[in-house]
Amino acid sequence: QLQLVESGGGLVQPGGSLRLSCTASGFTLERYTMGWFRQAPGKEREEVSCIRRSDGRTNYVDSVKGRFTISRDNAENTVYLQMNSLKPEDTAVYHCAIMNRPCSPFTIGTSGGYDILGQGTQVTVSS
Repeated sequence: QLQLVESGGGLVQPGGSLRLSCTASGFTLERYTMGWFRQAPGKEREEVSCIRRSDGRTNYVDSVKGRFTISRDNAENTVYLQMNSLKPEDTAVYHCAIMNRPCSPFTIGTSGGYDILGQGTQVTVSS
């Protein structure tokens, strides 16, 4: 059974940092292009970052560029999202996903484009 499990969310003050982890089971993560999505209350789910299977190249939605970093550890079968300089508007449930579309600057920030989505981890940025 293919499964993605996220962890690392929590409550953090503005300006703080969190590192989200997404561990895969039932498949080898390095064979897939992976993405991180978030969904805030009342808003559509959006892809905030992705990492290409073929060469590890990454893309980010404009609102997180320079603050978030996606990476993968193939030995650990895990994808990470390092989030720095967090803002209240980053508050959302964050999900990782196995993508079925390319990791592209033309689709980043949109919803959909995945085959499997993890259950998510809550990130709350508040003082």
